Amino acid sequence: MKDYKSPLHQTVSTTPTEFWNDSCSVPELTYAIQHGATGATSNPFIVFTVLKAALGEWKDRIRQVIAEHPTWDEEQIAQQIYEEVGLRGAKVILPVFEARKGMRGRLSIQTNPQWYRDADRLVKQAVYFHGLAPNIQVKLPVTKAGVAAVEEATYRGVNINATVSFTVPQAIAVAEAVERGLSRRAKDGKPIADMTPVCTIMIGRLDDWMQVVAKRDTIVVDPGAFHWAGIAAMKKAYEIYRQKGYRTRLLAAAYRHHMHWSELIGGDLSMTIPYEWQLQFNGSDVPVVERMQNPVPKEYFDLLYGKFADIRRFRRHRPDAAGIHRVLARPGESHAGFHAAEP
Repeated sequence: MKDYKSPLHQTVSTTPTEFWNDSCSVPELTYAIQHGATGATSNPFIVFTVLKAALGEWKDRIRQVIAEHPTWDEEQIAQQIYEEVGLRGAKVILPVFEARKGMRGRLSIQTNPQWYRDADRLVKQAVYFHGLAPNIQVKLPVTKAGVAAVEEATYRGVNINATVSFTVPQAIAVAEAVERGLSRRAKDGKPIADMTPVCTIMIGRLDDWMQVVAKRDTIVVDPGAFHWAGIAAMKKAYEIYRQKGYRTRLLAAAYRHHMHWSELIGGDLSMTIPYEWQLQFNGSDVPVVERMQNPVPKEYFDLLYGKFADIRRFRRHRPDAAGIHRVLARPGESHAGFHAAEP
């Protein structure tokens, strides 16, 4: 590895796999870019964390916003600062955007989570965020309204990042919505060559959910099985995306252990990795070997499928239009969506 700065740098230098910094923090993003990062993310919680760590830098600006807008309430002030923190991060990664001719180097800003049922408001805010900087990616939730917003925002030229996504059917719904949006846009003679849509799968959240269910239902299994739930979802979604030729790029999120990086190496996908996990991966001796093509160990899938009713129930939801509609209509059950991930 002497020719590479780190395992993550080796990953992006020798495989199609790319990684993002899972924060808009300037110091963290600077480190990530030095090791090959090609994107970054933000959301209200991330921005709060950034502000908490760098309050000294932002205190005067917050006071200035309050003074300049005496009629604004707390939500309006918070929204203004939220945008400014995100835009500062976007500026840091802008050189990557310019070097990659707009195909990489974007920072994701999240639409208002409270609007997850309101497609019109989501689209309006997505278009607004899109205009804030040339390298903005806009997060939209994978709910029924959110998927409708994905299509319309894509048609309007917004580079989307579908989030609050845990399952294979959700990932398919996003890809199909993007395809519809791109097709409409192309039909109307609008450019699509610079569109870089992304769909997140929060693989660590699936791992978490399996453990919650095990505790709730007093299910005893090999604890190692839990670590494969999200990986199974990502591998299956990736397989379907390649078969269908979807133009959306998958993005792994919610890191819990090194396999959320190492088992996906070699895939033509991205990973949004928190700074703390970047440090762990870069300090590790985990070999940088392509493993994306390797199936999930059958014994672990069989164990989870045999023990968890959620998995068996979602096995009935096919990755087609009808199955996808059922998942989006019943979001409370969507955590188990790696139902189709048999090796």
